[in-house]
Amino acid sequence: MNTRSPAQARLQLQLHEGIAGIPAERWDALFDPAYPFTRHGFLKALEDSGCVAADTGWQACHATLTDTAGTLRAAVPLYLKHHSYGEFVFDWSWAEASQRMGHPYYPKLLCAVPFTPATGPRFGTDDDGLRPALAAALGELPRSLKTSSAHLLFAADADAGAALAAGAMPRHDVQYHWHNRGYADFADFVAQLRADKRKKLLRERRRIAEGGLRFEVLPGETIAEPLWAEIYALYANTYEERGQPPYLNLRFFLDYGMRSGSPLRIILCREGARLVACAITVRGGDTLYGRHWGAAERYHSLHFETCYYQGIDYCIREGLKRYDAGAQGEHKLARGFEPVRTQSLHWLRQPRLAEAVEHYLRRERALVETRLAQLRQHSPYRTASEDGDG
Repeated sequence: MNTRSPAQARLQLQLHEGIAGIPAERWDALFDPAYPFTRHGFLKALEDSGCVAADTGWQACHATLTDTAGTLRAAVPLYLKHHSYGEFVFDWSWAEASQRMGHPYYPKLLCAVPFTPATGPRFGTDDDGLRPALAAALGELPRSLKTSSAHLLFAADADAGAALAAGAMPRHDVQYHWHNRGYADFADFVAQLRADKRKKLLRERRRIAEGGLRFEVLPGETIAEPLWAEIYALYANTYEERGQPPYLNLRFFLDYGMRSGSPLRIILCREGARLVACAITVRGGDTLYGRHWGAAERYHSLHFETCYYQGIDYCIREGLKRYDAGAQGEHKLARGFEPVRTQSLHWLRQPRLAEAVEHYLRRERALVETRLAQLRQHSPYRTASEDGDG
């Protein structure tokens, strides 16, 4: 499908039904290589495995801007969505309101990384001056494609700014990230916590140690297929307990996880020789991203150790600066994570719905700012006046 971008007539906007049709080298050159989730190989593995497909409600329609010489200049990962699962920015109430107004909400356009609530670049360009053209094109596509809306999720600041200038409505939320302040080791990190947080964390770690559980972190490419099958069974079990199918399938892990240079880092927990829990993380640049976990049985504090403390320990050992352990989870605050604002941007075609959502978002943003201020007043870290506490 070809059309002219009204934002910049010298560039041609093209939509692609799969990322395989876009040269990997050129796509990757447009995006920050430190961010793993917009890499061509990652997005293609999602499509090749069938995790992202029309029959799963994720129909690829990636957008590119090409100049008159045929050179790819800009791109965005884009999907036609037939539901709101796997997004982590919840708009179910908007869909219901749209239906009550007599306007179908689905399909909608989604500029995001499937199943990945990790802030990062969404607009890939070889020239920052093209970012406004991408934002304008994204905002205009719902009209030409006759979709209800377009949504830009977990956007980096530069992309969010371009979307705001193109008339998108901002939405804010809160996540909790851990930051490495140059800790020598895990004990050094723990020593910086307030006394009550420190004692709770050490008590949780002691329970795990006394249970005889042991941990290791393995690069995905070093894991053989039989162990990947065990890891996948634990991951799938987490979803089955919630009564829903897993977003990712085993084929994805056997492809993307086992390939040379895969950024997957798997935290394994064993009781003797038996694998009892795992956390699936992704390493990119100076950041570790926690994505999924699973457990065969319930052990006290196992989730905290597997998903938080082992990841923090890994970051300290490897000299990584940040641990983004995923969406939500105010309980992370007591374990050394700190609140950060996330942002998404939204264009809605239906005027009445857009007006109602804009009023809602204005109130929601104010509440998020209030909540952020409150959370920052309850830092888990010691202040100068507490340096002598026990």
